[in-house]
Amino acid sequence: MNSLTDAERLLIAETDRDALSALDEDELLELHQRIRRARTKYVKNYRRGASLSVATSGGRGMAYPRNQRDRGKAEIFEDALARVSREVATAARRAANELRSERIAATKTAAAGPAPAARSTTSRPARAADGPPRATKTTGGLKKDASTRAAGARRQAKRDKK
Repeated sequence: MNSLTDAERLLIAETDRDALSALDEDELLELHQRIRRARTKYVKNYRRGASLSVATSGGRGMAYPRNQRDRGKAEIFEDALARVSREVATAARRAANELRSERIAATKTAAAGPAPAARSTTSRPARAADGPPRATKTTGGLKKDASTRAAGARRQAKRDKK
């Protein structure tokens, strides 16, 4: 911790349990990204330094004590990243549960809608109030479906012409 700069200390301080609990999911994801960048920086620096010192010191065992500062910083940021990752997972699970409960509540209110006698008896699918009817079956896009229908119409016209 003594080798961290002030900015790095502040970044690590943001991963404190109290500080993490005050953040929403988007803020947690932004913090996760910043910590991951810092961790990657020091892992990269450590690996580069270690690979260079292996050749000069004669082996990996002899090169290990050197470059300890970057290795220590990488470990500190790895621990911080793990804390933030756990909090992101908790926030994502919480958001998923909220969305699920909202969908269930919306389904229950829609199911309790109009009385059975007031319901329409037509076999066509209901139109959305805000736009054109949706395709009931699609194979990958409106343009592709239109192209397929046009090709079928051309084939049929060719047969009818004979």
